[in-house]
Amino acid sequence: MKLALALVLLLSASALAVEIDEVTGLIKNPGWEHVRANCGGCHSLALVTQQRADRKTWLDTIRWMQATQNLWQFEPEIEAQILDYLAASYPPSPDQRRAPIPQSLLPKKESPVQ
Repeated sequence: MKLALALVLLLSASALAVEIDEVTGLIKNPGWEHVRANCGGCHSLALVTQQRADRKTWLDTIRWMQATQNLWQFEPEIEAQILDYLAASYPPSPDQRRAPIPQSLLPKKESPVQ
């Protein structure tokens, strides 16, 4: 029985294995080639792999880069594939950020001297 359980766990773990591109570090899910081609020209792809966001936040990030960093406009189909990839491969994680500092620990705001 223990051997069967160990075998099931081993097979489950290998089915969940993630394939990483050795050159870019990107997870090789559908759409990763578009991210490699469109994002790596301006910044390290490590910047992508270190981030976690939902689809809306990834879209907001793309729009910010287009508005302020001269990122080109994507064809709608390509943009959708990039967003699908980013949202699926680098989603938010519960331990992504520290909890906000409680108000009781923040320094007291002093009123300006007049």
